[in-house]
Amino acid sequence: MGVLLEFSMFPTSSDCRNGSSVSAQVSKIVDAIDKSGVSYQLTPMGTIIETETVREALDIIEMAYEQLDCDRIYSALKFDIRKDSKDRLKNKIKSVEKVLDRKINH
Repeated sequence: MGVLLEFSMFPTSSDCRNGSSVSAQVSKIVDAIDKSGVSYQLTPMGTIIETETVREALDIIEMAYEQLDCDRIYSALKFDIRKDSKDRLKNKIKSVEKVLDRKINH
């Protein structure tokens, strides 16, 4: 099984913000994900992780939440779960690039 989870998580309370910036808090989450060994991709609007199970993905979300000691935290999650595929974080991009290459070279 391949589980892709795109999520964003950041504090909304003033106790954890530096003005309007939340990069210090988000960096804590990304560092913890990196140390977990899970495949991930940071984007300007969130982070995408790839796990083998939904439970594993939810454990990463819980671990991310635990990185923030804040009064209020916002989070949004999107799942793409597929039973017959793995290594989707890279393969989904390769698939689109392959189609684009065909269009450009033909």
